[in-house]
Amino acid sequence: MTDGSGHAHAASSPISHAGTLRISNATATDRAAWDEYVSSAAGGSFYHRFDWKTVVEQEFGHRADYLIARHGTDPQAPIAGVLPLVFIPSRLFGRILCSLPFMNYGGPIADDAATASALAAHAAQLSGTLRANYLELRCAAPLETTMPVSLRKVSMTVPLKSDPEKLFASFTSKHRTNIRRAQKNDLDVIAGGAEHLDTFYALLEQSWKSLGTPLYSRSYFQKIVATFGDDIRIFVCRHKGAPIAVALNGHGNGTVEGIWAAALPEFRNLQPNYVLYWEMMRDACARGFARFHLGRSTADSGAEQFKSKWNAETEQLYWYFHRPDGGPMPELNVDNPKYRLAISAWQRLPMWVTRAIGPRLARLIP
Repeated sequence: MTDGSGHAHAASSPISHAGTLRISNATATDRAAWDEYVSSAAGGSFYHRFDWKTVVEQEFGHRADYLIARHGTDPQAPIAGVLPLVFIPSRLFGRILCSLPFMNYGGPIADDAATASALAAHAAQLSGTLRANYLELRCAAPLETTMPVSLRKVSMTVPLKSDPEKLFASFTSKHRTNIRRAQKNDLDVIAGGAEHLDTFYALLEQSWKSLGTPLYSRSYFQKIVATFGDDIRIFVCRHKGAPIAVALNGHGNGTVEGIWAAALPEFRNLQPNYVLYWEMMRDACARGFARFHLGRSTADSGAEQFKSKWNAETEQLYWYFHRPDGGPMPELNVDNPKYRLAISAWQRLPMWVTRAIGPRLARLIP
């Protein structure tokens, strides 16, 4: 059997590892058990939900191998660990097997370190079978592995309170003043679901072009909203009724995941993000969530500094790499000079060009 690029699939039969652990590709019949495991396992997150497999397969046409580990030969034995993987075959950026592309993080979650390591080793073996240039595991916790690791990224999470006013009081006096000052700029925030998708996409399109980044198709976001329903919430910050900043969040495991956000640069002086983020956190408190994850940031960046103002706790992210050919770690990041040139060129293109070719490029950038 071949994948969409004409390359052979790995065998679908379970593979035994040390002891009685068996790892296989999850199918649609495993969906309920997978999500039940994710909802209770340490490290389980909204990004580990099984339905992301369907989203990337249907919207991007990518192959998704969702590895599932069980002890013993019984196919219905309790799950011991899972690892979502997506294969991106690209001539521009390389053939990448990743957990998880397009999202803040992924990586294996398991009952114990040995199972997590076995899942990672299985993924490395699969990367060779697929003739991938490299495997990338974006983990929120360290793995017991000999794979090289990058520590450039950190995760920022705000511990919430049941009473939003107590959360507000926990901020520094300067930060509270900044929020109140921004609130006086004729800003308000509305929230909901699919009814705000057009507004969200229009602002994201403008923002990402100014950053020099290709954007996914509107249908991708439409699919996400339709798939996850009430676990997706879109926020729109308006100035005198006109949208100037937006965010799309996901809900899972007691955490609000800040997935995408954008603000129009010409309204930066109004500081809409202070109002937008506060209203999102207040909403999360009212809905009973314990944490608000502000996403990943590059260590010591301006984004990390802004997030720290909200009393966000910084946790190291571990991005592990494996190259079947034994080569060095890739440099697929904005600090790479060749990508800086591409970003600059993209910023200068007219919108009709970026709108036409952006989705085709974005689906290839993990």
